[in-house]
Amino acid sequence: MKSPARLRDVAARAGVSIRTVSNVVNGYAPVSEEKRKRVEAAVAELGYRPNALARNLKNGRSGLIALVVPELDVPYFSELARAVIARAREFGYTVVVDQTDGDRERERELIQREGDAALFDGVILSALSLSQHDLPPYDPSRPLVLLGERMVDGGYDHVAIDNVAAAKAATEHLFDIGRTRVAAIGDQPYETGETAQLRTRGFLQAHEERGIPVDRSLIIPRRNFHFSDGADAMLKLLNRSDGPPDAVFCYNDLIAIGAIRTLLTHGVRVPKDIAVVGFDDIEAGRYLTPSLTTIAPDRAAIAKLAVERLVARLRSAEAEAAELFVDYQLIIRESTTGEASSTVQRRRGAERGPWE
Repeated sequence: MKSPARLRDVAARAGVSIRTVSNVVNGYAPVSEEKRKRVEAAVAELGYRPNALARNLKNGRSGLIALVVPELDVPYFSELARAVIARAREFGYTVVVDQTDGDRERERELIQREGDAALFDGVILSALSLSQHDLPPYDPSRPLVLLGERMVDGGYDHVAIDNVAAAKAATEHLFDIGRTRVAAIGDQPYETGETAQLRTRGFLQAHEERGIPVDRSLIIPRRNFHFSDGADAMLKLLNRSDGPPDAVFCYNDLIAIGAIRTLLTHGVRVPKDIAVVGFDDIEAGRYLTPSLTTIAPDRAAIAKLAVERLVARLRSAEAEAAELFVDYQLIIRESTTGEASSTVQRRRGAERGPWE
């Protein structure tokens, strides 16, 4: 069996020094375009593969980063994990994925265990139950990037979408198609329910700006965002003594799909009788009958920014923390318009940071 190519073999083939090959392979220092092309050609010809483990150990790194999410079987998080893994691979990192089930102690454990410092170079955390008081002091040797809502006023990088603006856009769309009695499913009026609270704020702002009175009894809280939560909440709305709403804004697509299931099994037409909007743009919603109108966060951008911020911190402990908001889209489908073809209304994100 032929021995694998070594650094010195690539250097000899390219006619450059071993240090030049190392600089090209690892991106440590600028190399002239002519030499870089020679090295890349030699790497391809010889089939050279850098020893990532040896390189990482030499640098005191494991080459592993952790992605911590509440629930892997929730499609939004599994689709996000795929995007994070793809982006991290471009930087030479392997992603280890863990889930917390939204358990506060589990989330704290995963970011505070001292032993993890030898295992993971950094952590990307989508927390569900943590508050600002749960986060440890920032440790530059083990970067932490937060996804979702802002839990802390500084020190940590944070990547999210503007949930207030997105929820407002979803609600305004329902008003634009002529609905006036709109319900909302998914509010979480407690300390760690910030994402849901922001979506409620956007829902309320849309009413206020359009001059449409809000019936707060139509805002249905949910502890979880699963199919059954949407189905049960929708049944309560159908059984109201004053009659059901003519539209529903659901705080994620699973809730929306559960709500639609209840509507269809009770002979309610979607969207003719009740229009439904979701949030997340999971793949299942595109193939639902009716297909689901939804808010689509730019998951690729979330993954890209999260990984890039983590890598920036790994390369320089002095890198400033930043709050980054990514784009989202309102994707209009059959559950609000009855039309098979989808249309897209784009909304821009914004960069907020570095922290002051």
